[in-house]
Amino acid sequence: MTNVLIVGSGPTGLTLAIELARRGVDLRLVERSPEPPTGVRGKGLQPRTLEVFDDLGVIDEILATGATYPGLRSYAGDKVVWEGRMDELREPSASVPYPNLIMQPQWRTERILRDRLASLGHHVEYGTEVTGVEQDQDGVTATLATGERVRSSYLVGADGGRSTVRKAAGIGFAGETFDSERMLLADVRTGDLDRDHWHAWGSLDKQTVHFTLCPLPGTGVFQLVAPHPGHDDLVALVAEHAPHVRIEEIVWRSEYRVNIRLAARFRAGRVFLAGDAAHVHSPAGGQGLNTGVQDAYNLGWKLAIGSESLLETYEDERKAVAEHVLGLSTRLHREGDHRRGDDTNQLGLAYLGSALSAGERGGERLGAYFAEQRGTGFLLLADPAPGLPPQLTVLPPLDGQRGVMLVRPDGYIGYHGDVSGLSAYLSGFGIAAPAFSAAR
Repeated sequence: MTNVLIVGSGPTGLTLAIELARRGVDLRLVERSPEPPTGVRGKGLQPRTLEVFDDLGVIDEILATGATYPGLRSYAGDKVVWEGRMDELREPSASVPYPNLIMQPQWRTERILRDRLASLGHHVEYGTEVTGVEQDQDGVTATLATGERVRSSYLVGADGGRSTVRKAAGIGFAGETFDSERMLLADVRTGDLDRDHWHAWGSLDKQTVHFTLCPLPGTGVFQLVAPHPGHDDLVALVAEHAPHVRIEEIVWRSEYRVNIRLAARFRAGRVFLAGDAAHVHSPAGGQGLNTGVQDAYNLGWKLAIGSESLLETYEDERKAVAEHVLGLSTRLHREGDHRRGDDTNQLGLAYLGSALSAGERGGERLGAYFAEQRGTGFLLLADPAPGLPPQLTVLPPLDGQRGVMLVRPDGYIGYHGDVSGLSAYLSGFGIAAPAFSAAR
């Protein structure tokens, strides 16, 4: 029996598969589409996601093939009327090694993650559609379109906003679809614009945007985004507002309607939801892809350990984050706010109210020891002392730290307190000594 069946091979499903594979968990990753996507869709990787990709072993290629966002250049016809940035470029620091938003076409992010997964001995099963899900107290049975029935201990739906898994599990998806708020996306070619700026046409006075053309790093194309087009002819739209720009080719295009929805639950028994299957956002603020990656990063190590008390914390932690991020992205969308920074980089997200967070700093992201955090085990920040579990990687405490800090595999402080309470904390969540001995 497969331990975990993952449905959906976008960034969320791939991140979860890598997390499980590097822990030696038996898994299958299935995808209904016959082949990988080609369009850009999401393109912004937030600083916290870059920290996750560092841990997963893909950060070098992500940075080498991506780029920081270019400055904005706004036009009236062919005249530049404003230049600026939507974010402030920052220098790396000990606590924030990846401070800047990185532009990376989603298809390439997925390809890099697929290659990493392949290095761990697993591959996406394309053209494999799940048509039904049933579960009992011992496991989950998924029915495939081929008639095959797959038995697994757990099933994770990372299959998007129209999730088959969510519907089969009977989980509600409250929210709204705004049919009147359309957005057209396209990958286009033009030789009439420089590739050093994100070009925009609209009205500064009315704070409206007709369309933007953003150069995508490592490609020969621009992503065209038209938030509220009056017609579907993109070539005519560009000609109307920027007659000096000729669209030579439309490589790919898609239409998007603004959806703002949140699943009633992120778990039903042995079935879990992650990414767009659990929450869909306005594209404002670049939160959707990144929140899905964080879902997977939170869930992976918990599934690998598998204790019920630990798995119960997934919905508690991630649903609260999703509610916060939905509120943020909705506000940015409604206000037309294109700024980026501390509100959107996801570095400040924490699990302060979680049952898994104990003590004064329990639930905070650890902004230190990034090299030591790589890997699948726990860290303990403490002065050497008798009575510590011998399998733990023990590091010096932070300046001014009182007591000990146990750092979870996802980089958040789980326990902060007296060493005498550590064993009870661990046993309460079914975390046994072998969890500490994974190679870092």
